[in-house]
Amino acid sequence: MPDSPDGSVPDPNPLFRLTEEQLRRRTGAKWQRHPPDVLPLWIAEMDVPLPGPVARALTEAVALGDTGYATGIGYAEAVDAFAVKRWNWPVPAERTAMVADIMTGLVELVRLVAGPGDTVVVSPPVYPPFYGFLRNAGLRVAEAPLDPAGRLDAAALAAAFRRGPAAYVLCSPHNPTGTVHTAGELAELARLAGRYGVRVIADEVHAPLVLPGARFVPYLTVPGAETAFSLVSASKAWQLAGAKAALAVAGPGAAGDLARLPEEVSHGPSHLGVIAHIAAFRHCDDWLDTLLAGLDGNRGLLAGLLAEHLPRVRCRPPEGGYLAWLDCRELELGEDPAGVFLDRGRVAVTAGRYFGTGGAGHVRLAFATPPPLLAEAVRRLGRAAGG
Repeated sequence: MPDSPDGSVPDPNPLFRLTEEQLRRRTGAKWQRHPPDVLPLWIAEMDVPLPGPVARALTEAVALGDTGYATGIGYAEAVDAFAVKRWNWPVPAERTAMVADIMTGLVELVRLVAGPGDTVVVSPPVYPPFYGFLRNAGLRVAEAPLDPAGRLDAAALAAAFRRGPAAYVLCSPHNPTGTVHTAGELAELARLAGRYGVRVIADEVHAPLVLPGARFVPYLTVPGAETAFSLVSASKAWQLAGAKAALAVAGPGAAGDLARLPEEVSHGPSHLGVIAHIAAFRHCDDWLDTLLAGLDGNRGLLAGLLAEHLPRVRCRPPEGGYLAWLDCRELELGEDPAGVFLDRGRVAVTAGRYFGTGGAGHVRLAFATPPPLLAEAVRRLGRAAGG
């Protein structure tokens, strides 16, 4: 790690490494969607530099002109090594398939177990693209909302499953609430899915980002989940959303279904993306652990800032990820407080209404940003709310 100009060693935490000036030079959606006076805490991206091993792997590939098509089982082997070490979850390569990204993989897996016009259940408030991608694939979307504590609601799931849907999309850890589902909650989901013949596809992209105090349980390790699928990727934990690659994993009872995945689906991942994701899963454990310490710090910082500047906003500290779900209804800013925060405070957060039932009056805030920027953003939100 290079020294700072003053001779000191910079903080190793990725969240402390970049300035606002450096971040505004980025050309992706997060920092370019809004005018330069807006602080962007809306999209699920982190304001961190690439881990060294990932940057080196990409640099070496470019130097070699290694920019062809992705192939092989290297991605599956890297995920297996990481999952065994972190979660005691073996991921056999023969029960995996590379896909372009989580959402592309989700649609392709649903197509293996559902036909046009079939129903897929989600648990709102939940990641908005679930609705758009599934409907665009010719599927109907039904809801089994989370309970008031932001957790899976067994009664709501049972009621939805009794109506005969083909599949259920599990978001684990949950976006936007940061809920980390427990082994008991997942086992009950598996029991209900088995009883009603519902196939489960688990989006586990935020799994490496579970924070201190919680434990991630891979859905495919739960008794009764043998016919389910999982989707994993390095995109969120190592800031690789623009380096497209993900891995679909089948439970033992779903391997035959995964074998029916069209061969052309494997053409979607970027070769450079696969190279980057392999490096992340294989060589960036220390970087990830340091990042998690920083995210834990930002989680506490955000709680304190909200108490000071927005005391009427309710927010359960997220158990995983870097997304905070803010209940702004007591501010009386209407169903779209995000619009007020952008217009009055020049802070971009994601409007809760996009997340389905239970989202009105809420916003999602991504706190994976340098602490000074997070503090300034919450101060602006407080002023915008009249606090």
